Amino acid sequence: MTFTSPEYFLLIPALALVGWFWRGLKLHSPLRAIVLLLGVIALTDPVIRHQQNSLDLYVLLDRSDSTEDLIDKGLPEWQRLLEKSKPSRRDNLRLFNYAAEIAEVGADGSTFTGSRKLTKTSLALQSIAAQVDEKRPSRVLLFTDGYSTEPLHEAAAQLESRGIPLDYRLIREESANDSRISRIGFPERVQVGEPFLISITVKGTGNLTFPLILRRNGQTLTESPVTLVNGVATVEFTDRISRSGGYDYQAEIRPENDAHLGNNKSNKWIEITGGPRIVLATRYQDDPVAKALSALDFTVETVSDLSQLKPGLLSGARAVILNNIPAHEVPTDFMKSLDFFVREQGGGLLMAGGERSFGSGGYFQSPIDSLLPVSMELKSEHRKLSVALAIVMDRSGSMSVGVAGGKTKMDLANSGAANAIDLLGPMDQVAVFAVDSEATTTIPLTRIENKKAELSARTRKIVSSGGGIFVYNGLKAAWDELKKSPAGTRHVILFSDAQDTEEPGDYKNLIKEMTDNGATISVIGLGTNKDIDSALLEDIAKLGKGRIFFSEQPMDIPKIFAQETVTIARSAFIKDPVGAQATGRWSEISPKPLDWFQQVDGYNLSYAREDATVSLVSKDEYVAPLVAHARRGLGRSAAVSFPLGGEFSETARNWPGYGDFLQTMGRFLMGDDTPPGIALRHRLEGTRLTLDLLYDTETWSKKLATLPPKVRLRDDTGGATTDLPWRRIAPGHFSLTRDLDEGSIVRGAVQVGENALPFGPLSVGSSVEWAFESERLADLRTVSLQTKGRELLDISTAWLRPPFVAETSLRLPLGIALVLLILAEALLTRTEWKLPQFALPRRAPKQRREKVLKIKSPAQPLPAAPTAKEPEKAPEISTVETARSSRYQRAKDRK
Repeated sequence: MTFTSPEYFLLIPALALVGWFWRGLKLHSPLRAIVLLLGVIALTDPVIRHQQNSLDLYVLLDRSDSTEDLIDKGLPEWQRLLEKSKPSRRDNLRLFNYAAEIAEVGADGSTFTGSRKLTKTSLALQSIAAQVDEKRPSRVLLFTDGYSTEPLHEAAAQLESRGIPLDYRLIREESANDSRISRIGFPERVQVGEPFLISITVKGTGNLTFPLILRRNGQTLTESPVTLVNGVATVEFTDRISRSGGYDYQAEIRPENDAHLGNNKSNKWIEITGGPRIVLATRYQDDPVAKALSALDFTVETVSDLSQLKPGLLSGARAVILNNIPAHEVPTDFMKSLDFFVREQGGGLLMAGGERSFGSGGYFQSPIDSLLPVSMELKSEHRKLSVALAIVMDRSGSMSVGVAGGKTKMDLANSGAANAIDLLGPMDQVAVFAVDSEATTTIPLTRIENKKAELSARTRKIVSSGGGIFVYNGLKAAWDELKKSPAGTRHVILFSDAQDTEEPGDYKNLIKEMTDNGATISVIGLGTNKDIDSALLEDIAKLGKGRIFFSEQPMDIPKIFAQETVTIARSAFIKDPVGAQATGRWSEISPKPLDWFQQVDGYNLSYAREDATVSLVSKDEYVAPLVAHARRGLGRSAAVSFPLGGEFSETARNWPGYGDFLQTMGRFLMGDDTPPGIALRHRLEGTRLTLDLLYDTETWSKKLATLPPKVRLRDDTGGATTDLPWRRIAPGHFSLTRDLDEGSIVRGAVQVGENALPFGPLSVGSSVEWAFESERLADLRTVSLQTKGRELLDISTAWLRPPFVAETSLRLPLGIALVLLILAEALLTRTEWKLPQFALPRRAPKQRREKVLKIKSPAQPLPAAPTAKEPEKAPEISTVETARSSRYQRAKDRK
């Protein structure tokens, strides 16, 4: 038995006190002495140490992409050997799958369903360390290729502190025919026009020669051969960029007969920094907005090729202006990134009017719809013309594929068509066709009236029937119905799989007949513009004088249907001159008043949202907002409903206040500069992001104590924005780390009060999982030795018990014994059943009474014996004797 508590030093003085107060505490009773002795011992927290003859074996199975199918091939044999070599029933075997996450293998041997893009060995080991029973010996056996995508030192410290050895078994020998891009190196950020060096390291085996391609934002910069010398080659390039923003560099090698293609590409982003700037997206040549802002010393980056609108352009930008460009020409990833740019990074967004803007441009229910201070859906009572809409639906076999939420692609397409019907007015007409090899009429051309619910329900019942979509048959069926309609607008929406569109037939002549009679065609393609049938769909939309939409996300289909329907049915651009009237609320943007123009040549009809501030309205029956603004999160948005360039803009461009108006609006959109004394530093190492917030303690300490900084992070998938917690490292320094998904592109912002410090986009290397670096394997071997593990060549020896001494505390049994003894002592006392005493025998009662009497009256003689004449008096008894007699009498009565 061992005393583990420092209270055991009190044992000796406690025993001394027992002897000193022996008689006063009545500890001559052996039961009371035992109680006191056990109480003192319990204070020392005694334990019993003994060797454990059992083992919990935790087996980790690397399920990442780089292990391919090697785990599945070897697992049955490994599991059989482990079960066979188990020494006793007291031993436990538990299996876990892991990659980017960890999950225990169920009793049914269920397959791993988590992400396989990363090998988070440290995460798996730390999870096991948190689960082990500290009272039993444990051991970890790792089946892996040895290449973790994160450092292992944190896990090593936890395993070592708990005495858990780490054994490992490599499931693959190093490939002799694998070449890979090991590293792309250049600074994280440089100034505009500053030259920088790009270093690319390629590794492999032998002295091979193969092509190396370097791209920037998808455009090839150079293609040249690279030769390995002793398995390594380093190639260097220089580059210089004249515009600020974020730029994506990608390196690719093309060796022959390569063992693993997953590590032949790698990419990295660089940030080109400059002064605050405005990004202007426009189709106008010599856009007057750009000229006016540049003349006022704004830095304006004009983008005329809308395909170049990338999220990286937002790096370093303070505001974005969309000047009469249609939604379907704006890349989806850029449009989705604007919400985070405005709300979280404190940027500004302005949409200017025109025939291809607002609702007419297809922005209804787009990712930026909720950012604008105006609503774009035209009210039914304000519509002038009726619409005849024909919807041609792909019901081929590919539409039966399941998506999130337990639905199929066909279900989402049906929802989109139902949304389109819901957005039509009572005077509109609709026809719906389900097409595979033939066109089946689901709804013939029908006036909506009060039948929306019925028509939508019939549309939602369309099911996939196999085969491909014969596009000519679908278009012809739609035109055969539309040509019957007298509606002013006749339009076809063709929905088709971009990888399964067949039998176009003589579609060109058919479409010419349709357009010659005033009909138009728009196409929604499920897929990308690189799919096998995408060119056909693009040609149909172009010949049909409509719009083309591509989306890889089936969940976006209902929104695209809604956008297209509003564009042709519930939006309006007023082409007649309309008077304008100021509301007096321009002062909320600038104290300097504006001398507004008297009319506009045309404008987009919209409605102000409840939280919008309207500075200028039309003087027609609609009283529609012409200039409106609103706050969105930390950022700002504005809507100028009349054109600022091109057709219908002459009056605005000739207005003397045109420049002042754009200058004031630009300052409002760009917001305030970040106060001095605070800065953000970020770095990306593999998949781990580190942020450091540095600030002047005298200026910022009180502010940050009242309102701590927040970190907001969002990736390119358009998912939810993530809040990250800070760690205070030292006065004036906050820091945090975050593991990111491989291949993702993230943007973030540190929010300090009403200010934001934006960062990103940051690209997590897409070949991290396939970077077979020898340093990672060496790291695994080091951790194994540090924890007293080994490389396991013979699986039958996996059950080796580590030195483990278990400790069992005696406090509980001692406590129970004390309670029982105290109860026993109390029972014995009340029943006056006496145990043998350690003290000497007591004096007889007569002798004791005489002694008491002598002490009471030592100077007086004893009284004489009574005579016969006098009655005999009772002897005088002291108060002590009286008290003793009283106690004796009470005890006798109770008995």
